[in-house]
Amino acid sequence: MNIITLLTPKDKTFYLDSQATIRQALEKYDYHKFTVVPLIDKEGHYVTTLSEGDILRYIKNNCNFDIEIAETHTIDFIEKYRPYKALDISSPIQEVIKLSFEQNFIPMVDDRGMYIGIIKRKGIIKYFYEDFKRHYNI
Repeated sequence: MNIITLLTPKDKTFYLDSQATIRQALEKYDYHKFTVVPLIDKEGHYVTTLSEGDILRYIKNNCNFDIEIAETHTIDFIEKYRPYKALDISSPIQEVIKLSFEQNFIPMVDDRGMYIGIIKRKGIIKYFYEDFKRHYNI
């Protein structure tokens, strides 16, 4: 199996610039309804992930937080509670499957560390379900 068949390409994923403001992140989270997203630097390298929970913890710990702060503070300073690990596109499928037990999606990078998309846990399950159906003529 070639894991490239499971890849959702970068242009079909939601991600944030690692220098985005908290307000920009909140607006995108509100619009897209995702809970965890990859952060990408200006050159296109995968940096880490940011969750809604990371932002909420930041707001909770900064009691004087208001919208003006959200417009000026960037998300790169927010502590990441459980950042997602990225894998290289040449990683073996076993590694992708193992990591999918812990993450809803796996950020994928090329050999230069450039973000190229994600592999969703749902896509992995669907692939094996379809393979199972074919194998057992269901």
